[in-house]
Amino acid sequence: MTSSGEPEGGYEARLLRLVARGFQFVQSSDAAGEPEAIVGVRGHDNVIDVIQLESEDHVVATRMPSSEENIYRPNTILWRTSGTVYEVIDRLLALPDDHTPGSLLVAAGS
Repeated sequence: MTSSGEPEGGYEARLLRLVARGFQFVQSSDAAGEPEAIVGVRGHDNVIDVIQLESEDHVVATRMPSSEENIYRPNTILWRTSGTVYEVIDRLLALPDDHTPGSLLVAAGS
């Protein structure tokens, strides 16, 4: 059941949509082994999408080139957003699924 302040569909439904898109989730821990975040990663086409959920109100999603060596501290960021679990997952799901943002404009000479 969702609370009155929770958007329709809840965060569980949104996470399932990410899994359906190919995201794989792991739990990251600090040096002492304490949980820090749940991290979802999905590589596709020429990008990697990463979502880090530290709490319901502190979520960060990043899209980076597939050539990045460290997905937790990428040198190149193509897109990034932060906010609540609802806001961030909705923005991530709204991204184009088949290309790097802006690449079609670059290819067209815009």
